[in-house]
Amino acid sequence: MLYVVIIFLWVSILLYLLLGGADFGAGITELFTSPKNRPQVRQTLYKAIGPIWEANHMWLIIAIVILLVGFPEIYSTMSTYLHIPLAIMLLGIIARGTAFAFRHYDAVVDDMQEVYNRIFAWSSFITPFFLGIIAGSSVSGQIDTEARDFLTSYIYSWLSWFTVAIGLFTVAICGFLAAVYLIGEAENPQERARFRKKAFVMNIAAVASGGLVFLAAYRQNIPLWEWTFGNATGIAAVIAATASLIILWYLMYQGRTMILRVLAGFQVSMILLAVTFSHFPNIVILKQGTLSLMDHAGHEKTIEALAMALLIGSVFILPALFYLMWSFQRSAMPHDSYDA
Repeated sequence: MLYVVIIFLWVSILLYLLLGGADFGAGITELFTSPKNRPQVRQTLYKAIGPIWEANHMWLIIAIVILLVGFPEIYSTMSTYLHIPLAIMLLGIIARGTAFAFRHYDAVVDDMQEVYNRIFAWSSFITPFFLGIIAGSSVSGQIDTEARDFLTSYIYSWLSWFTVAIGLFTVAICGFLAAVYLIGEAENPQERARFRKKAFVMNIAAVASGGLVFLAAYRQNIPLWEWTFGNATGIAAVIAATASLIILWYLMYQGRTMILRVLAGFQVSMILLAVTFSHFPNIVILKQGTLSLMDHAGHEKTIEALAMALLIGSVFILPALFYLMWSFQRSAMPHDSYDA
């Protein structure tokens, strides 16, 4: 049953990155759009994320609940030493959701709309940035559980060049996912070309920030290279991610929008697999050791109950979520092909 819980944890993190990350990427796309094109981009974004923009946060909630119930020591360590980036990320989620709702449903259209737009765009950048910082901090070995001063305990535990680089990489990945997903939502060739260009820019940004991640890891003696390329699974995942990216760009100019989304999601999945497989089951790497999903799990009865709850819940939640997505998309005109 422990492996069932671990699989649900990994999948919920992956789906939050793919779906919630794409929602954040929509705001990032808007942030880096020229003022004259923003109204059309906003219209496309709302059509794409409007029906399920809040539902995607359920994957984050599931991950948090799994850690809280199934791995309380891991949860308490992360929530204690990473409480500052966690709080900023949660504030970003709240600010983004509030701004998204007000700018579309405010009864009065006035100058506050511009305030809502800026809050939505910048919080869409800040939230995945700190999500990346949290992920980087958990494997950086910076968390010092024996620290006796504030800076060492609660600032240096998450603030470093490595974590900042991962934050930028996460932002670029979210922007890339959103741009690729939105190509299929665009209604004319000019708009599709605009999102295709943004996908290219975000792809370059992801490669550049990914290079910074490896450079920062080398400077801080974090064995990221060994984690990624030190085993057959990691190498295979990197090859698969690279191949899917090449195929994605080839098909992007052929107008196959649905397969583009699958390939983009597959690429991100392979990247996550490459960097997490080697140090599994260690999910948090401390200065004094590691926290393992196998060794720091809760009581066996608790894990069994949690696994059953996740299995039964998925039977009801997943079909309902897919129906929600389908019901809001069925009236949309399909874009099976388009002119380059």
